[in-house]
Amino acid sequence: MKPDVDAARDALRGLFSETPLQLNEHLSARYGADIYLKREDLSPVRSYKIRGAFNFFRKVLAKEDGARSFVCASAGNHAQGFAFVCRHFGVPGVVFMPVTTPQQKINKTRIFGGEFVTIKLVGDFFDQCYKAARDHAAETGALMVPPFDHEDIIEGQATVAAEIVEQLGDTLPDLVVLPVGGGGLASGVTGYLADKLGPSSFLFCEPAGAPSLKRSLESRAVVTLDQVDNFVDGAAVGQIGALNFAALSQFSADQVMLLSENAICVTMIDMLNVEGVVLEPAGALSLTALDALGREALEGKTVVAVVSGGNFDFERLPDVKERAMRHAGLKKYFILRLAQRPGALKDFLNMLGPDDDIARFEYLKKSARNFGSILIGIETKAPENFAVLKKAFDGAGMRYQDITENEILANLII
Repeated sequence: MKPDVDAARDALRGLFSETPLQLNEHLSARYGADIYLKREDLSPVRSYKIRGAFNFFRKVLAKEDGARSFVCASAGNHAQGFAFVCRHFGVPGVVFMPVTTPQQKINKTRIFGGEFVTIKLVGDFFDQCYKAARDHAAETGALMVPPFDHEDIIEGQATVAAEIVEQLGDTLPDLVVLPVGGGGLASGVTGYLADKLGPSSFLFCEPAGAPSLKRSLESRAVVTLDQVDNFVDGAAVGQIGALNFAALSQFSADQVMLLSENAICVTMIDMLNVEGVVLEPAGALSLTALDALGREALEGKTVVAVVSGGNFDFERLPDVKERAMRHAGLKKYFILRLAQRPGALKDFLNMLGPDDDIARFEYLKKSARNFGSILIGIETKAPENFAVLKKAFDGAGMRYQDITENEILANLII
C-alpha cells in the first residue's frame, strides 16, 4: 500500500502544498503534552476530502485518457473536493445535492467546479439525492465517485499520514486521534502507519448521534444505524463503508470514543475565541476527544490530532453557542409555575443572583386565573450559580421543572 500512497502524495503536490502539522501551544499547555494539529481545514477546499477525490480521478483518467464524465452525491465536503478536482482535470461532473442544502455550500461547490460542474438539487433528504445520482450514472454512463468506500479514495486519504511522517521526522507520536464518519480517513491513516505504530496508538472519535464504527466493532460486522443525528454533518454516517470496516476491524470498540454534539460545540467556540480557528463540527471531533481524555491521560505524550475540516456556515453559530453553553452548565431552561398576582414576577426576579441573566421569558399558559406556566431561559457565569437558584426556588415553594436536558421538550419548545 505504501508505495502507491507515496505516489499519490507526490501527485497531490501538483494540486496543493502539504497541509501544516502545527504544534498548538494553547492545547499543549492545557494538557501538559505536545499536541500537534494536522490542519486539513487549510486545504484548498477546507477539508481532506479533496485527497481521495483527486486520487480517484487521477487513476481513472490515467486508464481512460479523460473520456469519462463523473457524478457524485453530497451536500458537503465531498462535493467541494469533487468539484475542485473536476476543474483541475478539465473533466465534466455532476453534483447531486438535496434541495435543503444551505446556499453557502451550493455556491462554494459552484465556484470550485466552475464551468466543469453542474449542480442538481433533488429531494429533501440525502437518500433521495443519492438515488438520483445513481440513476444518472446508470442512464448516462457517468462514473460515480464514492465519498469513502473505495480503495482509491482510501489511498488518497492515506496521504494525510504520509505527510505526518515527513513532518514529524524522527518523532513518533504516542497517540493519533482520528475523526470517523464513513471511515476513509481512519482506514487510510491507520493502514499507512501500521508498521510504525501499534494498534493501541490510535483513538477514533465519532459523534454520539452517529456511532457507526463503534456499533460495527461491537457487533463484529457492519451495522446500519436506525437513526442518525445530523448535527455533525461531516461525520453523521448511518453505515461505515465495507472496505473501511474491513481495514478497521482489528481495533477494539473501546478505542472508539463517542462525543456528545453539545461537547463538540464547546470545542468549536473555544477554538474560535482563543485561537481564531474556524472548525466545522466534524473538524472539532478530535480536539473534543482530547478534552474528554483530560490532562492525566495525555500529560507528557506526543499527540497528533487530525482536524478534518473547517467548512462552517456561520448561520449556525447561534445554535452552536447555545449548545456549548448548555453543555458547560452556563445556560438552563425551566418551566415555572408562577402565581398570577401583583408582585409575583418581582419576587421571582429577586431570586436571581448578580451573575444570572434572563435570556428568554415566555408565558406558555395565559388563561389560568391563579397560576401561569412560564418558559424561562437563564444564562450565568458559573455552573454552581444554578444550585443557588434552585435552592431559592425550593425555599419559596415554587414549582418548576428543569428541561435543559429533556431532548423532547427542549426540541419542541426551545
